[in-house]
Amino acid sequence: MDENRKENLSLLCDFYEFAMSNGFFKSGYKDQIVYFDMFYRTVPDDATYAIIAGLEQLVEYFENLSFDQSDIDFLRTKGIFDEEYLEYLKNFKFECDVWAMKEGTIAYPGEPIVVVRGPIIQAQMIETMLLLTINHQSMVATKAERICYAADGRGVTEFGSRRAQGYTGANLGARAAYIGGCNGSANTLAEKLYGVPALGTMAHSWVQLFDNEYEAFKTYAECYPDNCLLLVDTYDTLKEGIPNAIKVFDEVLKPKGYRPKGIRIDSGDIAYLTKEARKMLDEAGYEDALIMASNSLDEFTIKELLSQGAKVDAFGVGERLITSKSSPVFGGVYKLVAIEKENGEVEAKIKISDNVSKITTPGFKQVYRFYDKDNNKAIADLVTLHDEKIDESKEYEIFHPVYTWKRQTLRNYKVKPLLHRIYDKGKLVYDLPDIETIRKYAQEELTTLWDEMRRLVKPQEYIVDLSYDLWKLKEELLEKHGKNIRGKKI
Repeated sequence: MDENRKENLSLLCDFYEFAMSNGFFKSGYKDQIVYFDMFYRTVPDDATYAIIAGLEQLVEYFENLSFDQSDIDFLRTKGIFDEEYLEYLKNFKFECDVWAMKEGTIAYPGEPIVVVRGPIIQAQMIETMLLLTINHQSMVATKAERICYAADGRGVTEFGSRRAQGYTGANLGARAAYIGGCNGSANTLAEKLYGVPALGTMAHSWVQLFDNEYEAFKTYAECYPDNCLLLVDTYDTLKEGIPNAIKVFDEVLKPKGYRPKGIRIDSGDIAYLTKEARKMLDEAGYEDALIMASNSLDEFTIKELLSQGAKVDAFGVGERLITSKSSPVFGGVYKLVAIEKENGEVEAKIKISDNVSKITTPGFKQVYRFYDKDNNKAIADLVTLHDEKIDESKEYEIFHPVYTWKRQTLRNYKVKPLLHRIYDKGKLVYDLPDIETIRKYAQEELTTLWDEMRRLVKPQEYIVDLSYDLWKLKEELLEKHGKNIRGKKI
């Protein structure tokens, strides 16, 4: 194997995508233009919103989407594909139009996150990679945002590389966690690849290597006098760890004019130990030394620790962040919503289910977000047909798409569209921002939310409505198939 060969992910498809594409090709539908939406139905951890991430990696996939001879030879061994179809794949060129929400955007259930328009073979073939890319990073970014919110301004470092599902999970998880608000990652490669600050100090093995804890701390302080953060719970946190740390601060750092960075506690009763540690450090004259806590933390344990008065300045969060352990699936789906006829007319399509939540919203769409002009808080989102425009100078009435008597008239608002053109007939037309810009944008987005929406338990529901024209289109298609959106015959 050529070690310099760039990893080709073009075969990372559910096999049915190739089987269907071959069928489209044989049946004369290979040039049929279609529209697909990627959206999600429910938010992980019973939250209200999600932070979208992964667009940059999706673009990388599109830019490298091709099939080499070994791919073609492999597909030929399956014995079901026409040679003309395999020749098409050999000369494959991505030609789709793509719209997407920017990374760092807050998104709600049912809203299109990515919209793809293009030949059915191509639009169907990209389903798996599109979903796994956006689903994974959006899941981790959303979990990171919840954890950072619980930390209430204290720094959170992603510590989960060793518990991630594989090395790509570790690398891309670190990227997503940074977008979600973490201040860095223990993963060194994540900084080289994506610009996520690599952070970290010592493990218990450093302390265990030396004859005693004091020598371990002393040696470390001599190596890193300007960044000395000591792990104090290898043996006895209060009787040995913290006293030894203070002794080293006094004998090694202070005489050289350095101030200690602080200590880390990775086990035991974090609330009690940090309160005692704070007293000991303050009494020794190290009020500025921070206390970092780690060990199987998530947003709920952090919130509980702080409610108990834990004296923690920073958190290291590992497995429960990188795997989103409490809710490890971001359920994004990819559904056909329209086809384009030869005359250019867009014909909406709908998927109907006895499970009402699985009924899709048809048509080629756009998403608008309404903001209060006075305080810049988000008021509501509106899913519209793609060519609909909102006149900010006029009142706008929104209504619940199922309980239509629930209505609200919006005034003194401004709107912005959330779906941006990424590809035009296979050509990238979007400037990918750097990760610092993405992270800043995500933080700015969060400031537009009311506190009631961000709480961890039973957050206030956010309004996401359909425009009248889109609602009417959906109603018509449901009636056409003998259903009623208000529940009588579904």
